[in-house]
Amino acid sequence: MGTTWTNWSRTASATPHRVERPTSAEQIAEAVAAAPAIRPRGSGHSFTGIAVAPGAALDLDAWTGLVEVSGTLVTVRSGTTLRQLNALLDDLGLAMANLGDIDAQTIAGAISTGTHGTGAEFGGLATQVAALELVLADGSLVRCSADERPELFRAARVGLGALGVISTVTLRCVPSFVLHAREYRDRLDPLLERFDHLTAVEDHVEFHWFPHGDWVMVKRNNRVDEPPAPMSDLRRFYEYELMQNGAYGLVCGLARAVPPASRALSWMCGALTGKRVHRDVSHRVFTTPRRVRFVETEYAVPRAALHDVLRELRAVVARLDHGVLVPVEVRVAAGDDIWLSTAFGRDTAYVAVHQFLGMPYRRYFDAFERIAGAVGGRPHWGKMHRLDAAALRERYPRFDDFRRVRAEVDPEGKFGNAYLDRVLG
Repeated sequence: MGTTWTNWSRTASATPHRVERPTSAEQIAEAVAAAPAIRPRGSGHSFTGIAVAPGAALDLDAWTGLVEVSGTLVTVRSGTTLRQLNALLDDLGLAMANLGDIDAQTIAGAISTGTHGTGAEFGGLATQVAALELVLADGSLVRCSADERPELFRAARVGLGALGVISTVTLRCVPSFVLHAREYRDRLDPLLERFDHLTAVEDHVEFHWFPHGDWVMVKRNNRVDEPPAPMSDLRRFYEYELMQNGAYGLVCGLARAVPPASRALSWMCGALTGKRVHRDVSHRVFTTPRRVRFVETEYAVPRAALHDVLRELRAVVARLDHGVLVPVEVRVAAGDDIWLSTAFGRDTAYVAVHQFLGMPYRRYFDAFERIAGAVGGRPHWGKMHRLDAAALRERYPRFDDFRRVRAEVDPEGKFGNAYLDRVLG
């Protein structure tokens, strides 16, 4: 038996029969062909049981690095984390066109679960994928792209690890660029009045709403033809390590220990949010360290429904019998054509709802799921939700096509687990 594995949010764990640690595509293929049940587990930066391995676990920590670079097309091994990838691309004078705010995930895990950033003209990370190599259930290594096995490609870019083990990812990158970052405190209602305009004229906009008041922290990041003017190392340590992680973690711990104080502490965190203005290479602006652990659910809703969703969520928060310490995060993305992408076929707003680890969250999350569900919301594949295949089939027009491709490439369900049984049937 392998040792017990636990995901980042401590909401899922498993003790696999064995752990395979391949260092080549051939070893990945051998491990897959030999196992009756096997599952890649990435970095475990998820909130669901998507990475749980009921049989053998495939750990790709040693399968990292660049394979090939051709102009702005970059092929990378699937176990490479986004943090490693960003550093490698930086050395090449390249960058990902868009990123989320966490870089701990492997590139394969990030695209497979639909990880995204923000920006009305930008899709999720999977839209930057030009080709994939996968090891299928029989151990065969296949390549797919828009021109080669196109149906497998449309399914596998957000494939939930259900179709095979991704061996390499070929990405369409862009020349490295500088972002002008502005972060500041605002009020929710005035911001919502301007939000559609902001998302239309700015490259990347998001905000974090502190639920027991109307304080929000706004982030506006725009590409500029100017040299970097980054925070000093001391200022960066103060902002991100001392305040955003250290001090904030202490406040959350106090709220968990003294629940009646949680609403006041949440309001205080919003009211004390500071201002930051700087310029830096893109990945140092997009991503920030997250060491305060939480649980999270996130739904993708039609852009036009965002204001109604937030209005109803505010009413829910006012009725909760407990406080909420972690802000609600709101982002946007362009629609795409990837079958299980949460932005399939529509321009999308993302609303992410969190709670500090160890504090009550179930009533809060369930109420939010009902609100998002009423407008056809689609849950993030790597974040907590209660939906099953019957419900998801109604929200994804190509859901049955995905299941058909899965049946073709993994007829025995070698890559399945309890989470996939629930969401795919």
